[in-house]
Amino acid sequence: MDLLRQLCELHGIPGREEQVRDFILSQVKDHVDSYDVDPMGNLICRKNAEGSDETVMVACHMDEIGFYVRYIDNNGFLRLQPAGGFDPRQLFSRRVLVRTRNGDRIGTLYPSGPPLHVASPEDRKKVPELKAFFVDMGLPADKVKEEVRVGDPVSLHQTFTEIGDLVSCKAMDNRVACWTGIRLLQQLKKPTRNIAVVFTVQEEVGLRGAITSAFTVAPTYSVAIDVTLACDTPHTDKEEYISELGKGACIKVMDSSTISDYELVQTFVDLAESQNIPHQMELLPRGGTDAGALQRAAGGSKAITLSVPTRYIHTICESINPSDLQDTLKLLQAFCES
Repeated sequence: MDLLRQLCELHGIPGREEQVRDFILSQVKDHVDSYDVDPMGNLICRKNAEGSDETVMVACHMDEIGFYVRYIDNNGFLRLQPAGGFDPRQLFSRRVLVRTRNGDRIGTLYPSGPPLHVASPEDRKKVPELKAFFVDMGLPADKVKEEVRVGDPVSLHQTFTEIGDLVSCKAMDNRVACWTGIRLLQQLKKPTRNIAVVFTVQEEVGLRGAITSAFTVAPTYSVAIDVTLACDTPHTDKEEYISELGKGACIKVMDSSTISDYELVQTFVDLAESQNIPHQMELLPRGGTDAGALQRAAGGSKAITLSVPTRYIHTICESINPSDLQDTLKLLQAFCES
């Protein structure tokens, strides 16, 4: 899991994925027939199959949810503009990393309002809005304004940890997909169709990189790799689980951005059953993946998502079972070689 650790601990919010892209390129450049970076920042890696006129595009988005600095007040506290979907309840007292032109700086994320010891009963019940949060850099205001400028990216800061059978970190969404794409390119020897693994940008703010790269690749088939909700925790009825950790790769039937191509769904089910790859079916009532863009871009393509079950999505402690990640890779590789 060292590769996954390195990926998750990198910082790359929407629009600032270059650190992640450079690391991925270092891992795959010797395992592909060609690669290029398009004007938007997508990394497109190709493996060609002899005599095939069909292309499978595998989309793995690089970005994680984060913020941009939108204002620095007279006391040196940073105010933030979110880039991606946050639940304010998960943001209390977090460390963040601010990427400045002079290097990375650590800060503390905290909401405006009185501390617990002096807060009224009414204040204690309130969940602050995102606009109430600020970053404390621990420096005088003039020093902060020398170091930080409006527009600097801010990401959550958390190290990779093993917890029992699970691994946990920020940015499992979607560095698990980046891990899958890297391993696929490293291991795939004889694809039956042309393969384009695209490490996409700005998925968290509207599937943007997938749209532009699909025009370039013009895929016959599209497979998005992403996380999905594992709600197999207390106070959730089993019918609401979506997925469960340790039960294998998720073959997505639908989410709020796409309905998967029926023939692809059946193909992946048949492959999983014939090769004894643990799998589960996924229907996600809210949320989407790059498949929603790939299905509709240009002339369209037959599209599906393979998902890795993940607890606590869009927090700093996103958690997966590595066996589910391995099953996702096995199923994807079986499709590319079938």
